[in-house]
Amino acid sequence: MAGQIPDLVCQERTGSGKGAARAARRAGMVPGVVFGGDAEPMSIQIPFNELLKKLKAGRFKSTLWNLKVEGQEDVRVICRDVQRDVVKDLPTHFDLMRLRRTSKVNLFVPVEFINEEAAPGIKRGGVLTAVRPEVELVVTAGDIPEKLVVDLTGLNIGDTVTISSVTMPEGAKPTIDRDFVVANISAPSGLKSAESEEEGGEEAAEE
Repeated sequence: MAGQIPDLVCQERTGSGKGAARAARRAGMVPGVVFGGDAEPMSIQIPFNELLKKLKAGRFKSTLWNLKVEGQEDVRVICRDVQRDVVKDLPTHFDLMRLRRTSKVNLFVPVEFINEEAAPGIKRGGVLTAVRPEVELVVTAGDIPEKLVVDLTGLNIGDTVTISSVTMPEGAKPTIDRDFVVANISAPSGLKSAESEEEGGEEAAEE
């Protein structure tokens, strides 16, 4: 990961169970738990607005955080789950997992497409379809990449980009072994319709 590991400041939460979690929410907090490593699970909480701001910023679950809790040693964590209200889609609980710097974890990393202007297929009106806007990678906790970069230079209509053509960050590899498609450039819908009509006419002629 580029730059310094960002802090995630939380508070230790007294009590456990649904009653304690409801009390935390009434106080404007989102309850959570941190687990894993060589320590016992610990109940924590974070101000609702603070968590919401981080979630809206993006990549919350694919970021390595430095968890700071008063009275506890700082520890590297990664978010494994954020539970949300099914109606309001707002966070109601979160789970953090302790990591060592050398720990291997599975993460979804966003894909960024560059040099669209250098792709003849797009210049001709082709449509870029991101089949996988995120790719799940096995990465080292101390070196989580911010993104995968796909260079579209030279791609024509009908071309596909597979994971084998994407440069992997050091120490990272896809969780899927096969050479799957990340994106493709398809023909404009008008061109597709014309081709379909031609194919239909040829089939009718053959019959």
